[in-house]
Amino acid sequence: MLSSRVQELSRNLYSPAMRYFLAAAEAGSIRAASRELNVASSAVNRQILWLEEALGLQLFDRVGRRIRLSQAGELLLAHIRRTYSDFEGTVAELDALKGLRRGTVSIASVESVAEKLLPAVISSFRRSYPGIHVNVSISSSQEAARKVEAAEADVGFTFDPPETSALTIAFHHDLVIGALMTPDHPLARERKLSLQDCLKYPVALPAEGLSLRTRIDLVRGHIPGASRTYVEANSLRLMRALAREEKVIGFQTLIGCEEDLASGALVFKPLSDAPLQADRLCVVTSSLRALALAPGMFFDHAVLALKDHLPSLDAK
Repeated sequence: MLSSRVQELSRNLYSPAMRYFLAAAEAGSIRAASRELNVASSAVNRQILWLEEALGLQLFDRVGRRIRLSQAGELLLAHIRRTYSDFEGTVAELDALKGLRRGTVSIASVESVAEKLLPAVISSFRRSYPGIHVNVSISSSQEAARKVEAAEADVGFTFDPPETSALTIAFHHDLVIGALMTPDHPLARERKLSLQDCLKYPVALPAEGLSLRTRIDLVRGHIPGASRTYVEANSLRLMRALAREEKVIGFQTLIGCEEDLASGALVFKPLSDAPLQADRLCVVTSSLRALALAPGMFFDHAVLALKDHLPSLDAK
């Protein structure tokens, strides 16, 4: 039997003759079909007679008040059931698309991705699906991964997430960590820089707990007497401001500093230390639950956008 929603839609999309024939064939009686369809028995009978005349075939053998499908009727019934089955699948897909227009996507992101990359991804996504509610939470890499793991976010944009069976790294891209400084800084003209070179000058370090700091400390711990730290902060935006205004050296990937580099306010010098060559940007989802339709569509959209954008950063 067709669902009530499919029955309702079929009234407008399929001829009465086909629907009345189906009801009569399944009920085995014109009168029973008329009750199910809530129309007069004469109307059901008239549509079936019209269909038989149009096809030039008898569809039912009439035995008293009962009817029995003929061979031609059996073939037509099989065709109609296949057609309605396909229609039910189409209706389900249309309902899913309608749901997508009304869905919600919850995102957890690190600050650098949220500076410019994520707004562009969200804007292009909402041009296609303006009814989607997008909820964004900005946090550290560890917290972004935790939110996805704890079902507080559908999709996470993070660096170097923990290895856990509860998370799926659905997309990743390695980025080099570099030193940010003003064009007139003494190191700005150096062709090759290491972290040790930078630590001879005041620097702004990412706060402990950020993925950048973890990688920097892997190198920093092997540099004798290293630390001319100027400030520690959990905001990359603040560290870029300090690099611009106070002439200190900041550290991050190219993500998030695009405007400062384009304007010439800062320059980016890739660092040569091996642990700083692959800060891994990841898009994570939960491995414990499937994404709903709207988050799934957003994820697909985001991955395509990242694949288009990130190679341009590698080339710089």
